[in-house]
Amino acid sequence: MSSTITPSQPNISQLSDTKTTSLTSGSVVGDFFQETLALTRRLFIQLKRRPSTLIAGIIQPLMWLILFGALFQNVPQGLFGESQNYGQFLGAGIIVFTAFAGALNAGLPVMFDREFGFLNRLLVAPLTSRFSIVIASATFIVTLSFIQSAIIIGAGAFLGAGLPDILGLATIALIVLMLVVGVTGLSLGLAFALPGHIELLAVIFVTNLPLLFASTALAPLSFMPNWLQVVASLNPLTYAIEPIRYLYLHSDWSIGSIIMETPFADISFGTALLVLLVFDIVTLVAIQPLLRRRFA
Repeated sequence: MSSTITPSQPNISQLSDTKTTSLTSGSVVGDFFQETLALTRRLFIQLKRRPSTLIAGIIQPLMWLILFGALFQNVPQGLFGESQNYGQFLGAGIIVFTAFAGALNAGLPVMFDREFGFLNRLLVAPLTSRFSIVIASATFIVTLSFIQSAIIIGAGAFLGAGLPDILGLATIALIVLMLVVGVTGLSLGLAFALPGHIELLAVIFVTNLPLLFASTALAPLSFMPNWLQVVASLNPLTYAIEPIRYLYLHSDWSIGSIIMETPFADISFGTALLVLLVFDIVTLVAIQPLLRRRFA
């Protein structure tokens, strides 16, 4: 006795629900991207109307590079490690400090939006995700940091600091990105935590130069007293400066290359990148509760 087996027909309602879910998911991603793009474009429009911020952010590090390089150009060779001249030694520090200073200022536009009431308009708007506000600010700062870093690298090459190869330049971009993401997250967290822009500016002014001098931007660890060596070895800027400096001096670098001898241990290239990654994770996780509370 034969029997005919009829294949089961798919449930039309299930297909409809699946299709709707897929379209909704795609729509959410598209809307989030569109919101982020619009908010980022707004920041660039503001920059276009007031380009003095970008101009000053380029001129200042170039002045540091030229003046400090000239100030120490007659020091005995070998005094600053393997660098051929002080300008080559200083270049990595200027790149990192410029990116750091720009990222530390990332919270100022958000703070002014808070004070002028525009942020409240965004928070009551039907946004797909209010985190697009944060992503837009981070994208804006990362783009500016790349522009500034490219100009500094070009100026440094013109002044005799040399130029890493393509892989080295890509690695410098990665290091700058990792530093900027963490510092930008910290700055945005402060923008939502502090009562006004005066307090935020005070934090920026108090933080900027101490972190610069408590790093290896201007002098190697061996020049520092023991207590300052410990402080510099805990400074995230040092872990961005030393890999970039190593890239300028060694074309045969690798992840396992030792780039720095701290009071605690010898630091390899990979360890420095890992420290920056941990810094980013800790910073972004730390500001999550604050952002969720402000966006609620």
